[in-house]
Amino acid sequence: MKKIIFLTGASGNMGQQTLKELLNRNDRFFVVALVLATPKDKKIMKAYQGNENLKIIWGDLTNYEDVLKGVSGADYVLHVGGMVSPMADYHPELTTKVNVGGAKNIVKAIQAQSNKDDIKLIYIGTVAQTGDRNPPLHWGRTGDPLKISKYDNYAVTKTIAEREVIESGLKYWVSLRQTGILYPTISDSLDPIMFHVPVQGVFEWATVEDSGRLMANACEDNIPEEFWRRVYNIGGGEKFRTFNYDFLTRSGKSSGIDATKIFDLNWFATQNFHGQWYEDSDELEKYLKFRNGTVNDYMDAVSKQGKIKRFFTKLIPASLLKKYVMKPIAFKKDYGTMDWVEHNNTKKINAYFSSKQQWEQIPDWENFTAVQPSKTPVRLLHGYDEKKPKADLDLYDMIQAAEFRGGKCVSTAMDPGDLVTRLEWECCLGHCFKASPTLVLHGGHWCATCLEDVDNYAEQARQNPFFNQVWRPFQKQ
Repeated sequence: MKKIIFLTGASGNMGQQTLKELLNRNDRFFVVALVLATPKDKKIMKAYQGNENLKIIWGDLTNYEDVLKGVSGADYVLHVGGMVSPMADYHPELTTKVNVGGAKNIVKAIQAQSNKDDIKLIYIGTVAQTGDRNPPLHWGRTGDPLKISKYDNYAVTKTIAEREVIESGLKYWVSLRQTGILYPTISDSLDPIMFHVPVQGVFEWATVEDSGRLMANACEDNIPEEFWRRVYNIGGGEKFRTFNYDFLTRSGKSSGIDATKIFDLNWFATQNFHGQWYEDSDELEKYLKFRNGTVNDYMDAVSKQGKIKRFFTKLIPASLLKKYVMKPIAFKKDYGTMDWVEHNNTKKINAYFSSKQQWEQIPDWENFTAVQPSKTPVRLLHGYDEKKPKADLDLYDMIQAAEFRGGKCVSTAMDPGDLVTRLEWECCLGHCFKASPTLVLHGGHWCATCLEDVDNYAEQARQNPFFNQVWRPFQKQ
């Protein structure tokens, strides 16, 4: 009998590729897809309509009844859908409604099923949850502190949604934190967010094809029990780790453009974004076997597909591209980095450049020295004995972890190895909350109130050694 797969976000980049992978395995899977009934989404889904292994529910993640229709009868729930940046930046209230409300509806609908302990939920999180991790602290792993970049409501909503999944009480769930996705038209997305990305930063990419493959592979029969109830980083591994400066210049060349001729270096933020190299991304590959090729292979393929675009860019002088295409994006009202500088938006300047003085010290391309990030992983401390088997973790480990976070484990009893039952904690600022050991130790979550209080991160870091590891190194002296 075919497995029934409920898929959200089927019309997006990752969702479409997941849908294709599932439909290519039509001997094993039947797909139920929840899709918004917009003209754009209907046009995208037209190519798939009529497939006997696909049922489309025209509906909305924020409508519980629509979600319930999709979950009912499903063996797997692949929750890919949601609002992502840059659109998430323009519609923060809607983003919260979709990302947080959608996750809550998914969990609620699974909990309403008589066979809830048989349904497997695969939730897609984001690298944005760990925030700014520029060199020299560019290596990360799950369990590292969560740190939301300022003004990143998208990351806030995804962090809250992940907490809903981890603390759902479901027997089968995983949270897969997606990194930057490479897809054929990625260079066509001209939005001010491109200038929020630090040139001296890093990314460990995943292709859209590999992302779809991993989702379909997670629905196969060979996935062991140990895979579930964990958080993973999605990444392409060593072959997909890039330095942003190299990626920028290489991407430009693939389009027949010298990036240093169409952008000013000081248009690019120097901090307050996200992206890192994963020390532990091979862990997901071990289970799902989804990787294929290298980042260079992918860029070469995209370059070959873009011959017409390269032909036209060669006809247009770089000076005109810079003046009439790129500069207006950098100066876009409220969102462009140069709009902030031009109108002396101190809050945004301080968030993305540290200060106006620091921005003024950014050199031009000729005087810029790209410092290659270290390929030797730097591991952050998590505050407890990570060598202990999960089955042996006990209250003493929780006490240690809480103290390293500047707080307390208020609970006085815990069954060894029980990482699901929520315990009582207190953070360094006196907020009391409940959280499971899985959420705290393996997810990197801590006090939700403090996490969302980005303006108070400096005070939190002063009292929280765990969090200070990802705060202090980025403070300009």
